[in-house]
Amino acid sequence: MALLETKNLSYFYQDGDQRRFILKDTNISFEKGKFYTILGQSGSGKTTFLSLISALDEPKEGEILLDGQDIKKIGYEKFRRNEISIIFQSYNLVPYLTALENVLVAMSITENELPENHREVAYNLLDYIGITKNKADRMVNQLSGGEQQRVAIARALATNVDIILADEPTGNLDEEMEQEIVDIFKRLAKEHGKCVIVVTHSNEIAKQSDEPYYLHKGVLKHE
Repeated sequence: MALLETKNLSYFYQDGDQRRFILKDTNISFEKGKFYTILGQSGSGKTTFLSLISALDEPKEGEILLDGQDIKKIGYEKFRRNEISIIFQSYNLVPYLTALENVLVAMSITENELPENHREVAYNLLDYIGITKNKADRMVNQLSGGEQQRVAIARALATNVDIILADEPTGNLDEEMEQEIVDIFKRLAKEHGKCVIVVTHSNEIAKQSDEPYYLHKGVLKHE
């Protein structure tokens, strides 16, 4: 059963009487327990698609449904706060906070039910994705790029959502670290039932996903 789906989703720019489509009549569904990739060249509309399904932007036409309900009716802010987590290529961590504090901030914002001991949970999440307690207590700008991306993943998990979105999450990492991050995404889908959707330009990452899609000229097709 679809957790998240798009129906006739379109996004375009109006140029006089002409419409320049970035996405056109996109119909796709995502389920729990699967690792998806959206592949495409730079400028193909991958980030636009991610912005739409994460409610950072509003579609020109069509719907985005969560468990069959239009996310516009849920409320975009509420949807972002309680239903999804986003992992960015540039990490988007708070530089003057420790790794632990970055995770705790995310936990303080969500309305989802969380265990009472936030600090213990945050340490455990960081440890789960490879950040030791020693490193968890460091300022994030003292960590390597790969470690910062792991902190961003822990932060995404901390809000107890089912949908994890990632925009070129390995773009700043070397091949070895890229594979480690991809392995984490696989575990999140298979062992924890998360719906993981990764936007990427990497064919190697796409090959490892359960459902690879390719975006070209506004049309999203199954690879």
